[in-house]
Amino acid sequence: MVRAIWNGSVIAVSDDTIEVEGNQYFPPDAVDRAFLRASETHTVCGWKGTASYCDVIVDGAVNPDAAWYYPDPKDAASEIAGYIAFWRGVTVGV
Repeated sequence: MVRAIWNGSVIAVSDDTIEVEGNQYFPPDAVDRAFLRASETHTVCGWKGTASYCDVIVDGAVNPDAAWYYPDPKDAASEIAGYIAFWRGVTVGV
């Protein structure tokens, strides 16, 4: 099982993640959305498309834009549509 943990809380857990460019993408149903808040941030990847970001919030502490996903990726990245990845201090591992 791969877990995403921040500020002592498990945000996501799954044995069905997809690894892309060294990042673990969690299936949408494996992520506890109570810890996420939509952000206005977006970035563009040449082969994956436009990413949307979420702040990770645990016990009132906010980790801005620490989660991202591709709601409508390009064909080359279609397998990660809606899957969520983490960074910025969120520990991801087994």
